[in-house]
Amino acid sequence: MPAADQTLRILSYLARQRGPVPARTIATALELPRSTVYHLLAALQEHQFVVHLPEERRWGLGIAAFELAGGYSRQEPLARLGRPVLADLVDRAGESAHLAVMHGRDVLYIVEERAPRRPALVTDVGVRLPSHLTATGRAMLAALPREQVRALFPDAAAFADRTGRGPQRPGELRELLRSVRERGYATEDGEVTLGLRSIGVVVRDHAGWPAAAIAVTWPEESDRAPDDLAAAPTTAAAELERRIGRARVR
Repeated sequence: MPAADQTLRILSYLARQRGPVPARTIATALELPRSTVYHLLAALQEHQFVVHLPEERRWGLGIAAFELAGGYSRQEPLARLGRPVLADLVDRAGESAHLAVMHGRDVLYIVEERAPRRPALVTDVGVRLPSHLTATGRAMLAALPREQVRALFPDAAAFADRTGRGPQRPGELRELLRSVRERGYATEDGEVTLGLRSIGVVVRDHAGWPAAAIAVTWPEESDRAPDDLAAAPTTAAAELERRIGRARVR
């Protein structure tokens, strides 16, 4: 197996861990010879992609890996890859669409595509909204580990309100997310803006983590049901997953 492939597998493995891990754990998990792992870790350490904690005999990501993440953010590849997908979605659905990522308890909108003759939305690029009130946020929360959702929303004080609708307690949010998992998509009906409805679908990365979510928003007066629109954002989410490389990773 090429050294470059082995090196990238090590970095990807370290990125998925909660903290530094021993070299033998890396070797076992990736089915690599321990001598190879030590050799590659030493090279990565020299270039600051990993750090060695000698007292703990563990290895973790280094500052150069952090700089790569910063470069990823600056180049906005998710927004660039998602923009044509959303443009196609708007053409097919005839409704406005947007792409959002999680940002703490909120969602952050990174792409918006407005459909012709549709009302202006509050989901402009750069806007943050409470995740538990939005279709995109609910789609991503439903894909997170339940323990993480509890940490984000431990009590009633964590629940912001906009229109008087939506979950206001952890138990209500748990029940809502259970429904999202069963349906495969999330809905929102006036929780962000009265008179507007949305349907959201999660976009997962190569590790199955919710990288983003795509949503379609339409006026309540149009009488379009969520089931009628679900196929379009689901197809768009699958296409964006393909573009960010989910299917190519072992």
